[in-house]
Amino acid sequence: MEIVVVGRHTDVADRFRQHVEEKLAKVELLSPYVRRVDVEVTHENNPRLSENRERVELTLRAKGPVIRAEAAADDRFGALDLAIDKLNERLRRARDRRKDHRNNKVLPPVDVRPLEEILSDENASANAPEPQISTPAALSEPGDSVETTIGDSPVVIRQKLHHADPMTLDDAVYEMEMVGHDFYLFIDKETSRPSVLYKRKGWSFGVIQLDSPCGAAPVTDLK
Repeated sequence: MEIVVVGRHTDVADRFRQHVEEKLAKVELLSPYVRRVDVEVTHENNPRLSENRERVELTLRAKGPVIRAEAAADDRFGALDLAIDKLNERLRRARDRRKDHRNNKVLPPVDVRPLEEILSDENASANAPEPQISTPAALSEPGDSVETTIGDSPVVIRQKLHHADPMTLDDAVYEMEMVGHDFYLFIDKETSRPSVLYKRKGWSFGVIQLDSPCGAAPVTDLK
């Protein structure tokens, strides 16, 4: 298993790199086919965020979907422990899912409703002014990312290009849980429509679909 540790706006000491390798050694017990774990460490300079100034993001690449977990704390060692706990929980879910599929267990249904009803329930504002976003550089390869700003405001938009293979709704729910996001952008395998799966209250989910089918080309999302 390859472990790659990088720092974003910060240096990473050899002591921490060694600690990461020791902590991640047990990952192979839950994911025997893991090939690589990317560890990204970010330092926040804002003093108002001192309690969460160190952020650690773990990305596990193995046979199957990418599994991601991240956490923040006042020191990177504590953030690493929290992130590993989340990663291990998602690895256990993946293992249980494989068992459920062997037993033909059906996952909870997903709530697919008209867009108008979804927007009404979520109290979306239809009259919000359209922000002026600067045009980003072209993204050509999956994994490419770029950050842009909205006019003169301090708001930063990170745009990233992902490869998109058509998948079922069931697979989209699973992969969203593995990366720990509240939403997941995918191409519906049955309809070829660009779709967004998102979490609602409790164990329910919602799906927004566009009425224009597309191919299996890479798509861009904002994360």
